[in-house]
Amino acid sequence: MNKKASGPVAAALLVLLSACSGGETNGAPAAAPTFALRVDQETTGAIIGRVSFAGVAPENPMAKLSGDPVCSRAHATGMAVENYVVNDGGLDNVFVYVKDLGNYRFDAPAEPVKLDQQGCRYVPHVLGVQVGQPVEISNSDETMHNVHAVPRVNREMNIGQHVKDQKDTHTFTTAEVMVPLKCDLHPWMNAYVGVVPHPYYAVTRDGGKFELKNLPPGTYTIEAWHEKAGTQAQQVTIDSKATRGVTFTFKSAATN
Repeated sequence: MNKKASGPVAAALLVLLSACSGGETNGAPAAAPTFALRVDQETTGAIIGRVSFAGVAPENPMAKLSGDPVCSRAHATGMAVENYVVNDGGLDNVFVYVKDLGNYRFDAPAEPVKLDQQGCRYVPHVLGVQVGQPVEISNSDETMHNVHAVPRVNREMNIGQHVKDQKDTHTFTTAEVMVPLKCDLHPWMNAYVGVVPHPYYAVTRDGGKFELKNLPPGTYTIEAWHEKAGTQAQQVTIDSKATRGVTFTFKSAATN
């Protein structure tokens, strides 16, 4: 009598059955605005900012790596998840973007944004991409992973990466902030992708710093998103060739 598979074996079988075997996944590109405008590079300005964290950040829980010996060996002393990454009072992994640029049109870059599975975590943890721009997904680990996107408006994507150095490409066709990613085999692995129709986005690094360059003059809503602390928005006016400073301050979701 055959016994039912359980635990990691069942999870691996599920991924093999449900995940794409690799290659490129695409959809129809989003239509350009009817009256599309182009940015005059002679008049553009910039936003330079920082996202701060008020108070003491919650302690990040440790991932349970014991189910995969490759992951356990990669982190002999354990690995904390990346819920809150605070450096010198600044909050990293915040996605900052211009919420609406009206009828400006931007071609999707051909150069891919890169996402790696490295040390049984997604690197980077938060990333941005333009609508129609390819995302190159790699597996640098000597264990099986899968990349399972669970969007609200884009098409669901589930790519199985069975061997080290496997690479696949996916393209998001609709703006969406944010698209969660997960690995069904390693439940602590997660990442987030901000999909926007323009190049005016950034992910905070090095103590919460960010920069949005080459913005056309105008008044914009700038939104900052964090996976645990929520979202904040500010209205900012950029004059021709001017640089504006913007700051956001987040605190723990438990104290909001």
